[in-house]
Amino acid sequence: MQISAIKETHKYEARVAISPNVVKLLKGLHLEVLIEEGAGIGSGYSDKQYKDSGALIVSRDQCLNADICLCVKIPDMSELEILKEASVLIGILNPYENKQYFEILNKRKISACCMELIPRISRAQSMDVLSSQANLAGYRSVIDAAEQFGKAFPMMMTAAGRVDPAKVMVLGVGVAGLQAIATAKRLGAVVSATDVRAATKEQVESLGAKFVMVEDDESKNSETQGGYAKEMSENYKNKQAKLISETIEKQDIVICTALIPGKKAPTLISKEMVESMAPGSVVVDLAVEAGGNCPLSKVGEVVKHNSVKIVGYANVPGRVAKDASALYAKNIFNFLSLLINKDTKKLTLNLEDEIVSAVVLTYDGKLRLNQFS
Repeated sequence: MQISAIKETHKYEARVAISPNVVKLLKGLHLEVLIEEGAGIGSGYSDKQYKDSGALIVSRDQCLNADICLCVKIPDMSELEILKEASVLIGILNPYENKQYFEILNKRKISACCMELIPRISRAQSMDVLSSQANLAGYRSVIDAAEQFGKAFPMMMTAAGRVDPAKVMVLGVGVAGLQAIATAKRLGAVVSATDVRAATKEQVESLGAKFVMVEDDESKNSETQGGYAKEMSENYKNKQAKLISETIEKQDIVICTALIPGKKAPTLISKEMVESMAPGSVVVDLAVEAGGNCPLSKVGEVVKHNSVKIVGYANVPGRVAKDASALYAKNIFNFLSLLINKDTKKLTLNLEDEIVSAVVLTYDGKLRLNQFS
């Protein structure tokens, strides 16, 4: 059985779905591994590294004709039309925005597996693509902020005087937010954070940061069963916005990480809040591709407004492409280990399994997940 990784062609995408280390693991599952020529260049992996690990370097068409095709983002429509019929496509397929692809996937009886839909349960942690990628995005957001900030992060005592530490606030305490807090603390900043989920308070404080939020009855029930933040009422949003506004004007750096799956990102920092910040301050908007937590951010740009920089880099995990690809590839290998029978060496999609059932979007010519119909 052949498994392949294609070269990503989307703008801003430098990751690849198989790393050289994972080639060896896949061969242990008795798979023949095909890598498109140059697929790993953006992640710092050469064709020679793949060859030395046991992969075959082939054309794109050969990769698309494999039994299992791995990608980071869904291929173009024209390529889905030549994907091997009844094959398996695995990647971050974004079914919320890519519904136009469903018809061709069904027509060719492609079993499309959306890795971002892996459920947040203990036995699926090693497959959790969203967490592995968000972790690196949180780290990189602080590095990008430090690059744009014209001041040092830690407090320094010098003969010429004292350098005060940078003040950093993180909005949204998911995986990315927690890593941003930890990274900013390691760089010596004074850190505060906020989230609509009261349960995150203990996590924030365990990292040495101050927790800021409006605590009321609504905030006690602000988390979904999957561990994501719920969309809050307008009344709560207004109260939280007032508190955040009062806090933000004292910050040097604000990092926004709030996302709601399948919906536009909530607005957390208004134009007026940005204008209240000191000249030279920095806002990093990790939600810019989902509409942004700040209305001033623009995808792929650093916008300057009232002497405040608003950083809207796209695909932030791809800015740490080597590590992001290595973790993503391992997530996929762990998922495949669930699908491939070690005795028969065949891939079976057991739709009774709660992990498999949650991620298989299309199967045998039909759309399975009704929430995307």
